[in-house]
Amino acid sequence: MRSFWIALSMYSKLPVPQVEWDKHALSWALCWFPAVGIAAGGGLWLWFQLSALLRLGGPLFAAGALLVPILVSGAIHLDGFCDTCDALSSHQSRERKLEILKDSHTGAFAIICCCLYLLTFFAVWTEAGCTGRTGLVLALGPVLSRSLSGLFAASLPNARGSGLLATFTQPMDAWKARAVLSLWAAACGAGMLLLDPAAGLGSLIGAGAVGLYYVVISRRQFGGITGDLAGFFLQLCELAMVLGVVLAQKIGVLL
Repeated sequence: MRSFWIALSMYSKLPVPQVEWDKHALSWALCWFPAVGIAAGGGLWLWFQLSALLRLGGPLFAAGALLVPILVSGAIHLDGFCDTCDALSSHQSRERKLEILKDSHTGAFAIICCCLYLLTFFAVWTEAGCTGRTGLVLALGPVLSRSLSGLFAASLPNARGSGLLATFTQPMDAWKARAVLSLWAAACGAGMLLLDPAAGLGSLIGAGAVGLYYVVISRRQFGGITGDLAGFFLQLCELAMVLGVVLAQKIGVLL
């Protein structure tokens, strides 16, 4: 259970018991990363129910849906998104991009990209129909994004060979971690398709498209992944999944 508490303490703001971070516990911590998604997804589902009960309008509903996962994670992944946008916007060498990722200062491009991301995600949430089984598909999104993020972390090379991400990936048995995280991802994907085939397919297409982009850009631009890049992927993946559901709903209406 120490691995579980380490994952929650590192990747969320949930109050959890403090445990010793020894090598054995760290070796399984990444496998519990999707559990943070269960907390975020559960919070989303409760927000869907409360919004329906109070008959909240689109803007207020969207603001809450946007904020719930950020509040659960403590914005740690959004910070990685901003740092990565800064690095990508620099058009510098690979080594310089990695240095920018470590820089604690926030650049202009990071602020611009963060604002555009939040505005886009807000707009997408205003269009999302979150009733019934579709709401459960959307609530599974944070679980799938973290399953895939963990799977990529266990599969792709570390661009630095050190850092916070390496703290979790170096002690682990990569094959076992990949197997566990693949099961998490497969269970989420199957659940989405069973709950609502159209919305589930839209969500999975969105996640797959971002995953492909992430693999290509991390290898070409950075020579691997870092913790910041993992956050970059997670944020884009969650946006793409909700967008995929919205597009599936719009296409369904037209048909």
